[in-house]
Amino acid sequence: MGASLPSRGRGGKRRAPMAEINVTPLVDVMLVLLIIFMITAPLLVAGVPIDLPENRAKALDQQSKPVQIALDKDGALFIDDAPVAEADLPQRLAAIAAEPEPAEGRRIYLRADKGLDYGRVMRVMGELNRAGLNRVALVSVGGEQAP
Repeated sequence: MGASLPSRGRGGKRRAPMAEINVTPLVDVMLVLLIIFMITAPLLVAGVPIDLPENRAKALDQQSKPVQIALDKDGALFIDDAPVAEADLPQRLAAIAAEPEPAEGRRIYLRADKGLDYGRVMRVMGELNRAGLNRVALVSVGGEQAP
């Protein structure tokens, strides 16, 4: 009955354990992170910057009156309660953007009927973005109960 004992190197010294770093899991993790960033990066560039109001927010302290754009349930467009044709919207927004800007910045309030098509609202937001009006607040009625 013989047991195999660890062999000793020359002169009776033990060999030092081999310390290696396995880089394969590190490479796998880095590739997964690279793929995630490649997928999410284009999503961060596309879109309209929106300044959404918080729930139960206090009234904003503003020196000037904000521009209010409204879309009713039929899709009719209003700027400060004056009806506007959809074809005239880019010119009206360009005129608003050309006005001198208040110290706190120009804020646009966008109000749309909840039954309205989402694409219609996004077209108006796209025109706002194209005109350079990027501080948009979506107005909603707070405190509604879910059906």
